[in-house]
Amino acid sequence: MTGTRTALRGHAVVTVLALALTLPAATAAVAHATPASAAPQAVDRQGDKATAPLHLPRPTGPFAVGRDTLHLVDTSRPDPWVPSAGARELMTSVYYPARHGGGRPTAYTSEAEARLLLEAGGLEKQISATAYSATRTFARAGARPASGRFPLVVLSPGFTAPRATLTHLAEDLASRGFVVATVDHAYESVGTAFPGGRILTCAACGPAEEPGMGKVVTEGRAEDLSYVIDRLTGRQAAWRHSGMIDTERIGAGGHSIGGAAALAVMSTDPRVRAGMNMDGHFHTEPVGLGKRPFLMLGSELDHTPGKGDGENWDSTWNGLSGWKRWLTVKGSGHFTFTDVPVLTGQAGVVDPEVPLSGERSEQITRAYVGAFFEQELRDRPQPLLDGPSPAHPEVGFPKR
Repeated sequence: MTGTRTALRGHAVVTVLALALTLPAATAAVAHATPASAAPQAVDRQGDKATAPLHLPRPTGPFAVGRDTLHLVDTSRPDPWVPSAGARELMTSVYYPARHGGGRPTAYTSEAEARLLLEAGGLEKQISATAYSATRTFARAGARPASGRFPLVVLSPGFTAPRATLTHLAEDLASRGFVVATVDHAYESVGTAFPGGRILTCAACGPAEEPGMGKVVTEGRAEDLSYVIDRLTGRQAAWRHSGMIDTERIGAGGHSIGGAAALAVMSTDPRVRAGMNMDGHFHTEPVGLGKRPFLMLGSELDHTPGKGDGENWDSTWNGLSGWKRWLTVKGSGHFTFTDVPVLTGQAGVVDPEVPLSGERSEQITRAYVGAFFEQELRDRPQPLLDGPSPAHPEVGFPKR
């Protein structure tokens, strides 16, 4: 993907989603995974599998959160990994500001998807797929939408990771007044449920061993994200509440290669006003962005200037001409900015190389990502982004 394995070393896998531990080394480079020695360890539960209920943190905003699930099919292009499957398919969860009361609870993920996830991380003996899939969420299906028009943020997960890993961030942003679409890209996760009882697994993991495939994945995801925006905002919108979206205020972000895709889609889609990358290696150049803003939020180990992947971030930083921030989080790992440390910490799974707790992980992620989109999509200046804060001493500003 980058031509060297060294440039992608050292990403600590925080949890059960040590997704790429079972994949070939070059695939692991796309996923930013680490050797098996960095796999998480389970707290001793006297030999019992963790079966206690898990839960996401409560959203912090004033709105309730609704959620719809969309199956989108882009008939203009074939699937790049399995051409025989026909048109490119995407699964999208759309979270939106809702009125309090009403609606039905939503599932975190299916048990089949949870089982594949746990098996990929080698932790099926430590955490029950039933417990993981039953994680309590706060979004409700069928919730009545709040009145008004709201910015849209599209989020893409890391390579091999499903969209569910971005749920706590999506729910929080929606509670603060954003419509948020998390996207599953067909054949790029360890397992995602599609209509018809299909579970699509990682057909892309084999091709990802070839040189240059990081760029291919990134650019393909940029096309996916543009298509999602089309279907959420166009004249023939696929979402019943599309009128909620303020089409002049659209942002994109993601984790790992999903964050790289946020930069790529800004290069090709002028509708995207702001972008952010959570700990992802960049595979494309920051061209065509003009003065549009970008946030880079990474682990201190690998995204401090001059360390780990710092050279890649340096070159991207130098190519950005709009508002920009480069933030690093002390004690974090590659999955810190996802649901992973929140849920696996509750299940007793720990990574000794990543001391930041799940609670602090989600608080920092929500605070800084939320502040960025508040500032750039709502034009509300956020002092939190100006420099170090005593409320979040783990967050450094190596460049600003």
